Amino acid sequence: MWGGTAAVDLYWLPLGAGGHFVRLNGRAYEALMARIERRRAYDLYHSALQVEVGDATFVIEQTPVPDLSGEQRGVAAAGSVGTRWAGRFRMFRYEIRLWRNGHIPDVAEAVDSPLQLTTDENCARRVLDVVAKVPTPVWGRDELGTGEMWNSNSVIAWVIASGGIDAGSIRPPAGGRAPGWRAGLEVARRQTVTA
Repeated sequence: MWGGTAAVDLYWLPLGAGGHFVRLNGRAYEALMARIERRRAYDLYHSALQVEVGDATFVIEQTPVPDLSGEQRGVAAAGSVGTRWAGRFRMFRYEIRLWRNGHIPDVAEAVDSPLQLTTDENCARRVLDVVAKVPTPVWGRDELGTGEMWNSNSVIAWVIASGGIDAGSIRPPAGGRAPGWRAGLEVARRQTVTA
């Protein structure tokens, strides 16, 4: 019988943690969306997972592609940013990591984290198993017709829901938004219905 520990923990990172360019663009985007939707602006969050199974810890996160050594970071999937044709260039690609013994950059800036989603070993293993199957539409677009753009939050929401964890009640920290979260839940729901 297995005697180790297991956990799936969710981290909420302020958009642009560790980098001024992304933070500035995120604030501009949220200010524009708030004006269009006639609401107040919120803090924006990016999500990541840390999964512990036995003596190994895995980080699941969608990030820009920093270099061509993705194997070292456990890259399980990749996609284009903005438009499919631009994905030919590394700066317009994202990667989805299943990084054994990796780390979440800027984890020190995480808010209301970690949020432990489960300590069930079988569920934690299912979460790890589904990462290689995550959809990879163009980042920042709504190619899957969910009414919301696909991004890092979509990936994490999809992984959680597809791994068998109820993600419908998960919310970002108070005063914050996680754009893309609903897109991941919707795509996972559709795939469950058709399976």
